[in-house]
Amino acid sequence: MLVLAGVVDVAAVDSFLQRYGREPVRIDGIDTGSAVFLSTPALELVEDHLDAARTAGRPLALHRAPQLEALLDAGGPDGR
Repeated sequence: MLVLAGVVDVAAVDSFLQRYGREPVRIDGIDTGSAVFLSTPALELVEDHLDAARTAGRPLALHRAPQLEALLDAGGPDGR
């Protein structure tokens, strides 16, 4: 499970990428429900993981923050 909580700024995403690398890791779900701010790199991180799961044919559980809802409603990763 990829959990993004609180303020997920550029520094938080950089720390994640340094620890886990740029390739999306295999996860069962994404929880952004307790995020109060998702930076552009955070949204890109979520999108990369959604795309990788979709390409692999793996469904992901998704608990969305309002900011992510807006991205998806605008035709983002799940709304293409």
